[in-house]
Amino acid sequence: MTSIEGRLEGKVAIVTGGARGMGEADTRRLVAEGARVVVGDVLDEPGAAVAAELGDHAVYTHLDVTDEASWAAAVDLAHERFGPVDVLVNNAGILAQGRIDETEPDTFRRVLDVNLTGVYLGIRAVTADMAAAGHGAIVNISSAAGLVGMQGLSAYSASKWGVRGLTKCAALDLGHLGIRVNSIHPGAIRTPMAAGVTDEAMAHQALPRVGEPSEIAAAVAFLVSDDASDVTGAELAVDGGMVLGVVA
Repeated sequence: MTSIEGRLEGKVAIVTGGARGMGEADTRRLVAEGARVVVGDVLDEPGAAVAAELGDHAVYTHLDVTDEASWAAAVDLAHERFGPVDVLVNNAGILAQGRIDETEPDTFRRVLDVNLTGVYLGIRAVTADMAAAGHGAIVNISSAAGLVGMQGLSAYSASKWGVRGLTKCAALDLGHLGIRVNSIHPGAIRTPMAAGVTDEAMAHQALPRVGEPSEIAAAVAFLVSDDASDVTGAELAVDGGMVLGVVA
């Protein structure tokens, strides 16, 4: 097994939603392992601050994942600063809660546009670089809500089930080009999106606590590294056992 230090040396990555939460943790972990990272987000101030702290190893760009031109600009920036893109982490996402009959169509469409169409556009944007190199690794952040149904999360769950399926189709379409595509399915993670969720609220899980962004980042780093060179189309639950069932 490759040493973790320098495991991603020479890799160029784009991380979406990189300004905070899991995306920030992913960015920091990839840089720590030797990668150069384009931090994409619509939260410009915190995103720029993350990149500035990481110095020459990172650069920030305003990236609206629903916009093709924004994706093209992010890839161009990667070329300009670091080189062709080897790694993509599709992390950006939004959450909408509410019973299905109380969820407005515009809200439903917006969640799908960011969480699912944004992933599709990201894959399209980096495929040329990866195909030319004959290798690449894409990790799509789905959710435990992409493995089981969850009450009050119809739009979010639909988008994350979509990411799960899209990941498998992309793995089949792109594998012969040397591109691996996998999905990670977090449970409750200590991020702004899960604000207010406590360890006590997770007492029914096999691991009775809220997960940490660094735990997702560790899984991301593994899947984009050569240590996972024979892994594609996989779905990795990093959820404290959320989808296993309830502990009495």
